[in-house]
Amino acid sequence: MQNPEQRNQGKEEKPGKVHGLVLAPVGSYPSMVTPYGISIIGAGRVGRSLGRSLRERGWKIHAVVTQNQSTARRAVRAIGSGRAHVTITRDVFLAAVVLISVPDAAIDQVVAQLAAFGEEELRGRIILHTSGALSSEVLAPLRALGATVGSFHPLQSFSGIGSADLEGNLVALEGDVPAVRLSRSMARGLGAHPVILRSATKPLYHAAASISAGHVLALMEAAVNLLVSVGIKRREALLALLPLTRRVLENQERLGARAAWTGPLARGDYSVIAAHEAALSKCPDEYLVAYRALNQLAARVLSRDSERVLFTLKQIADQDASNSKAKGASA
Repeated sequence: MQNPEQRNQGKEEKPGKVHGLVLAPVGSYPSMVTPYGISIIGAGRVGRSLGRSLRERGWKIHAVVTQNQSTARRAVRAIGSGRAHVTITRDVFLAAVVLISVPDAAIDQVVAQLAAFGEEELRGRIILHTSGALSSEVLAPLRALGATVGSFHPLQSFSGIGSADLEGNLVALEGDVPAVRLSRSMARGLGAHPVILRSATKPLYHAAASISAGHVLALMEAAVNLLVSVGIKRREALLALLPLTRRVLENQERLGARAAWTGPLARGDYSVIAAHEAALSKCPDEYLVAYRALNQLAARVLSRDSERVLFTLKQIADQDASNSKAKGASA
């Protein structure tokens, strides 16, 4: 049996129809897809922001489904249109497009609830989910009932307040050809840059996003905590570190990663790294573990002689472990 990617390979992307509406071919002016209606299941930060942006660009918002009436009503107010629901009803299928924007762990449950309505409601619908890590294969039961499925993941952090500002941002797409075609036009209509991925690459794509967002935030917070521990006020620490990080990222954009690389490892100043490790050994264990891991990662992705740098870093760690054992034995 062919997988969805194999089925879609080699197919010409021609205009299609969903519920009598002509689907714009790839590359057409984005507003050509705005006659579509959309229902949103799971109107949290992502669902609310995308819903508001689509509504502002001419999309008709149908059902807005959340877990309770108060959150559903708030979501409708935030989006500026739609009808609040606490359960998935047939009203969801008044729209040609259904956007599932729930946590990854809840997608299977939503799929089961949608599948229960059967082929009569699902045939011809385009069903999208906004997960970054999961592919459209989690929607396969809906495909079997005649729906076209795909994933639409904006590479953006959402506040849930106001519209989604996706101007120039990447949106990762994958799935069945008609779903990808509509998603691409939808992304362009939001001012974003659509990129089509293979289904199998979604977890790696999302790992990159997690490193650049959530992990960077954890590193910044750890650095702030270290400055606080030496007597600097928290606000002062944050205001001192943020410009430093911004400048490095600006240099990376302007000059490239190797030219922007800074710090003792970039200079080969291993005595400073040893001093860092000694100081961090007095902090919670995760600080030293993360510091060593980050140095190793930097050596792998930034150094021109990664094996030599990694060997030297291992020597420093081994020496530190040896010194710790010696101190413990003499105590």
